[in-house]
Amino acid sequence: MRSLTLRGAFGRRVLAVALGLAAGLTTLSPLARPAVAADGLQQVTGFGSNPGNLGMYVYAPADLPANAPLVVAMHGCTQSASDYHAHSGWQKFADAWGFAVVYPQTGPANNSMSCFSWFDPAEDTRGRGEAASVVQMVDHAAARYGSDRHRVFVTGLSAGGGMTADLLAAYPDVFAGGAIASGLPAQCATSLAAASGCQYGDQRLTPKQWGDKVRGSYPGYTGPWPRVAIWQGTADGTVAPVNGTELRDQWTDVWGIGQTASGTRSLPGSTTESTYDDPAGRPAVALYSVSGMAHGLAVSPGSGADSCGSTGTYYLNRVCSSYYTGKFWGLDASPGDGEGTLPAPSGLTVTGTTGTSAGLSWTAVSGAASYAVYRDGGKVGSPTGTSFTDTGLSAGTAYRYTVAAIDPSGAEGTRSGAVTATTTGAAPRCYTASNYHQVAAGRAHQSGGYTYANGSNQNMGLYNVAVTHTLKETSPGYFVLADGGC
Repeated sequence: MRSLTLRGAFGRRVLAVALGLAAGLTTLSPLARPAVAADGLQQVTGFGSNPGNLGMYVYAPADLPANAPLVVAMHGCTQSASDYHAHSGWQKFADAWGFAVVYPQTGPANNSMSCFSWFDPAEDTRGRGEAASVVQMVDHAAARYGSDRHRVFVTGLSAGGGMTADLLAAYPDVFAGGAIASGLPAQCATSLAAASGCQYGDQRLTPKQWGDKVRGSYPGYTGPWPRVAIWQGTADGTVAPVNGTELRDQWTDVWGIGQTASGTRSLPGSTTESTYDDPAGRPAVALYSVSGMAHGLAVSPGSGADSCGSTGTYYLNRVCSSYYTGKFWGLDASPGDGEGTLPAPSGLTVTGTTGTSAGLSWTAVSGAASYAVYRDGGKVGSPTGTSFTDTGLSAGTAYRYTVAAIDPSGAEGTRSGAVTATTTGAAPRCYTASNYHQVAAGRAHQSGGYTYANGSNQNMGLYNVAVTHTLKETSPGYFVLADGGC
């Protein structure tokens, strides 16, 4: 078989034979009593016909309730299910928030570098190969644990991220959301020969062309689309940072919401979160750009609520991506959230702003024990009173807020109408020019024939006058790609 070896965390496809069992893990047949390894990970056999020749591993908290969410987490090349379980931090939040995690595993019998085959139509399309095996795992786990089929999510790193995007496109009826870490857009490559071009270069497709790749993966689908989080390091030399922008373009086009961010905020680890809201004001797509991070999954070891994971090869100490992904999906919500009978608070008003904060107040709701405050669709506070000050905001930026009342049982009522708070200070400025002129103006720099935005270090492509980008200055001397609008 003709082969092509790809650098870093990707590899070449070889003929599939039997997939060996990972050392140190226990085996769980469909009807057997679970045999649990020291880290709680179980191997499951007999979950289906398994056309993709994958292994299935599961972590489920001992007190997992019925109708809990289900997360599928896919490792990167040269990794394994146990490796991803040990480093990614998903176990911590499965215990804290109550959900099960399925870890698909490929290996050298499928691919010489244990990569999921995100570039092979025989493996990554609806009803075929590895993609079909993953969905069989979902069906098996959902039946075993009584999972909520409306809250099934999938995430993956590198090649696992590329397969995650393909799964979201091929099975939007299965997955309510996804998270792609250092990965590729859905159906970016449909052959091994084309895979390296996706890894390292700008495909120069319009958002509609990217969106068409998703829509073509399940023709005729008219149901809701998954909510997608995208994680990308700006110094990634294995998967070019432009893939994060392309993923943003792809999924915002699928949602029909445009490429202009509804809101931005700074997170730990020099991370910028840009969210893109659906018509109801809920984030449908989120792009997390981690300044200066190389290829890998962002983790943040520690004991804090927003800490997770451990460092290792392709596990980089920056920010706990699993924590923010879980919150983006709503995994941290209490079972009663959104199901209460309390009315929406009235009189929501912006009481004042500074360059980094916004103050809010509203009228008390009878029977409320506390309130939930949402910024750009994401929950940012739970005050017991009728006022709240949101901090850590960007200057000159507009934010949308809603508030809901929470009763003593924890059930959240109807959200209020939205108000907009605009922080003081200079609004971000945008500059559109060729890469050559961006460098000449001091907004970018060039290295090795490529152009990089100053501050964010995002790869802008070749250093010449033929490549044009829009840069947004979010703080003095800090520029981010803003081709979709400022």
